[in-house]
Amino acid sequence: MILDLNFEEICQYVENMGEQKYRAKQLFEALTLGKTLEEISNLPKSFKEKIEKDYPKYEEATRLVSKDGTQKVALRFSDGSIVESVLLKYKYGYTVCVSTQVGCRMGCKFCASTLNGLQRNLSAGEILAQIIFFNKLLGGTLKERKITNVVLMGCGEPLDNYDNVTKFLKLVSSADGLNISQRNISLSTCGLVPNIKKLADDGFSVTLTISLHAPNDSLRKTIMPIANAYKIEDVLKACDYYFDKTGRRVCFEYSLISGVNDNDQQINELAKILKGRSCHVNLIPLNSVKEKNLLGTARKKAYVIAGKLEALGISATVRRTMGEDIEGACGQLRNKVEAKHD
Repeated sequence: MILDLNFEEICQYVENMGEQKYRAKQLFEALTLGKTLEEISNLPKSFKEKIEKDYPKYEEATRLVSKDGTQKVALRFSDGSIVESVLLKYKYGYTVCVSTQVGCRMGCKFCASTLNGLQRNLSAGEILAQIIFFNKLLGGTLKERKITNVVLMGCGEPLDNYDNVTKFLKLVSSADGLNISQRNISLSTCGLVPNIKKLADDGFSVTLTISLHAPNDSLRKTIMPIANAYKIEDVLKACDYYFDKTGRRVCFEYSLISGVNDNDQQINELAKILKGRSCHVNLIPLNSVKEKNLLGTARKKAYVIAGKLEALGISATVRRTMGEDIEGACGQLRNKVEAKHD
């Protein structure tokens, strides 16, 4: 798929087609604006026929709009794979939450993305398509882009799809394309230690967000299978390495699960392991998933926990709830759409 290619690669692609060089810019702009072949008016029919087999094909399977302005879309790619993406409206602009895999194999107990396992990785262009879709929907252009921020927190584990995800980061931050600064991109991982270090070594400067969700290994193993491969101590050392290399403060996501990880002893333990690190804790009252039989901590208690962490010297906030009326948890919409077609 040619949406996987950067501008230099598009130039080579066009040259290999025996076309004039200036066609590369026309093609690249059409791709980045999310135009279908039929919508491209400045390319000759003969050229469009040549590239038809390589041109990206994705469509909206369904879209839900929340009363708070959040939009959730299920995109269907040419092979029938469905992924979901979310558009979040803030005072400063629009953020898109993208998926990086079709499904997920990490098996976290609280997440709907893992219910049917991992089907396949998304290519760099398929991840990019999710942002292009919303930029087009909002009437954005290359000069007046509507999307200001990106979070890789949808379905899938980004660092389990390392090559495609890092190619995507280069594409989306390229000055030739959407030109979204890596400082405005957050990547969430459950803690694949070698690839956290590799991300730093490869020169990326996105905001690293760790899905922690427990203050000790024994508890983490009961809700996150990845904890059997990497200890919290190893994850934290990798975060320190990333901070030393990039200077970027690391964020820790902590989904509050009622009666599981939200008592005073566990919160004190969380503060102890993070003390002295340049970090921030994002507390998330769990968006309950019926198939998982887990309930989220009440928001009132979440704010009390945030206050306790602050008093213990740990920067902490409670994540704002958005899209609750359209089932905001990752994987829920995709699973519904797929169930309808089974």
